[in-house]
Amino acid sequence: MSSLKIASWNINSVRARIDIVRQFLEQEQPDILCLQETKVRDDIFPFTMFRELGYDHFELKGQPMHHGVAIISKIPLHDSGRHDWQDNGEARHVGVRLDCGIRLENVYIPAGGDIPDRTVNTKFGQKLDFLERMIAWSGELKEPTLLVGDFNIAPLECDVWSHKQLLDVVSHTPIEVETLGRLQASHGWVDLGRHFYPAPARLHTWWSYRSPDFTANDRGRRLDHMWASPDLAKKATGHYICEPCRSWIKPSDHIPLVTVLDV
Repeated sequence: MSSLKIASWNINSVRARIDIVRQFLEQEQPDILCLQETKVRDDIFPFTMFRELGYDHFELKGQPMHHGVAIISKIPLHDSGRHDWQDNGEARHVGVRLDCGIRLENVYIPAGGDIPDRTVNTKFGQKLDFLERMIAWSGELKEPTLLVGDFNIAPLECDVWSHKQLLDVVSHTPIEVETLGRLQASHGWVDLGRHFYPAPARLHTWWSYRSPDFTANDRGRRLDHMWASPDLAKKATGHYICEPCRSWIKPSDHIPLVTVLDV
């Protein structure tokens, strides 16, 4: 049995924040890094830095300026799967199979705009439809799978700085929470964050750039998640967030999550 360390991070432009990506990799030494919101075409992805650190395997789904997901690994990646849950060409989901038999899926769920009403905000409707298609896919999964990424939903009351004030704010509305709950139930996914840090423990992964000092009021939300198939969850020996990264030079508004598996 060996240990496998997998990290996930919405980096908000991998090229703009390549220095802190290097800092994170040198500090944490994950075997695999899943990135969301890479904001770069595949042909100009910054391969060089990763290869310098021993990451020689890549599965990319990028596009210019927006969205984009990547799986960067020290170990081989096989059988790539790319999903377009909105049928609009946006680069939001890529998956691979590892030699140990685990399926790794990396997803960037749409934010959904500002108004939680699909009749006046098409982006909100697209987000809900994206989730519904994922529910159908998830329900058919047979392999042990780790699903990671920026889900753009904080499901529990303790996953936001103020449940009362955010009930009508996109990312914590009842319909989003209910839909995400059905996604979780469709495969019996184990939320590793709450498995290792049961509610109501504070576990924020995102803070808005609008606050000059995110630590001053700590208005965070848990938008980023790592979910495991039930049998795979039993092999998880550790899970943690890397909150200090939010204070690094030129940070992302999200922080990395890390899970350790015995495989």
